[in-house]
Amino acid sequence: MTARNGEPYVAHLLPLTSGARRGAGAPYSAVAALFVRRAALNIPSPPEVIARTYNLTPTELRVLMATVEVGGVPEVAEALGVAETTVRFHLRRLFVKTGTHRQADLVKLVASFSNPLIR
Repeated sequence: MTARNGEPYVAHLLPLTSGARRGAGAPYSAVAALFVRRAALNIPSPPEVIARTYNLTPTELRVLMATVEVGGVPEVAEALGVAETTVRFHLRRLFVKTGTHRQADLVKLVASFSNPLIR
């Protein structure tokens, strides 16, 4: 279905006269339920989901994603333009918040949130 403004919508029509309701013999006038909603694929990105799941700050999320994409502490510090001590500080916070103990565990954690719909 398409709205007047061009937005796509999906309608689901479900019968109400099946199974146990029909066998009960209760009188009712509705024979179906119609559900209409805007058609959109609003799936949050894995980093957004990870940040919400573990209550990460924007900086912690940046350090996490840089760790996954770039590598170790020196490389992450250079990529983000911060001191290595800053990266280590945020990594300690990430370990506490995610219950991990090593950078490799953080990489595995991020990989576990990958979206199977995106290739």
